[in-house]
Amino acid sequence: MALRSVYRRLGTKLFPALSSTPRLLHSHATSFGFKHVNEEDKARMVGDVFTSVASSYDLMNDLMSAGLHRLWKDRLVSKLNPFPGMKHLDVAGGTGDVAFRILESINKVKLRGLQGVFQDTLEAETRIYVCDINPQMLNVGRQRALEKGFGEDGSLVWVEGNAESLSFQNDSMDGYTIAFGIRNVTHIEKVLSEAHRVLKPGGRFLCLELSHVGIPIFKDLYDYYSFSVIPYMGELVAGDRESYQYLVESIRRFPSQENFASMIANAGFQKVEYENLVGGVVAVHSGLKI
Repeated sequence: MALRSVYRRLGTKLFPALSSTPRLLHSHATSFGFKHVNEEDKARMVGDVFTSVASSYDLMNDLMSAGLHRLWKDRLVSKLNPFPGMKHLDVAGGTGDVAFRILESINKVKLRGLQGVFQDTLEAETRIYVCDINPQMLNVGRQRALEKGFGEDGSLVWVEGNAESLSFQNDSMDGYTIAFGIRNVTHIEKVLSEAHRVLKPGGRFLCLELSHVGIPIFKDLYDYYSFSVIPYMGELVAGDRESYQYLVESIRRFPSQENFASMIANAGFQKVEYENLVGGVVAVHSGLKI
């Protein structure tokens, strides 16, 4: 309790952005962090953020999460249950972290009783599409794939595209993932609708996103870390304080776990559920297209 009292007394002086809880905007209204912006400007502004941080994105993820983002992504992929021959779409996945994990999981699958031409055909048909609106992030991913030896068989396909208007056909994907990307879009509903459209019946939607902490004292500590430490870290490591200030503000604008689950259901998904990790610092939401 003493920590909370000290935090609140100092809050309005040190962190004016936290002195009152920001009003959650419906996704048809547009925010860029805590700022109100025109819809036509948001995509460009978010693009500028990720162009700026692309080269240091993975390093900053390690530093900001103390490496935990690796475990969170492992958890995401474990819920997907990848299989040889699948067609999968990873959106906002430019640097390849999730796509590489999916391929690694597929490579570990033991195909008992499947040999010869049939097994080779399944492996040849595996396609993991990495879609990102930012070409710089995709360039980082392609380079990482070369260094790791992924995709030499054509199983990785890099696509520059907008999550709100995907270029893929209806009912064409076995799975859809989006990690730390959906809170940056202009219209969340459009992204969810597109995810539902491109998935085959029986396909799974999975979203890993920074979310809302419900434990009071932990929330105070998390807010302090987010608004004080992370922007400073961004300035020190990436030379860009403003981009990381936006990133932590965008988390507070994102819908709560329950509200986001309702949005997923409203997009047509069934069996919608979510799992909080680290007390709600991140959440994995899932849904099935029936």
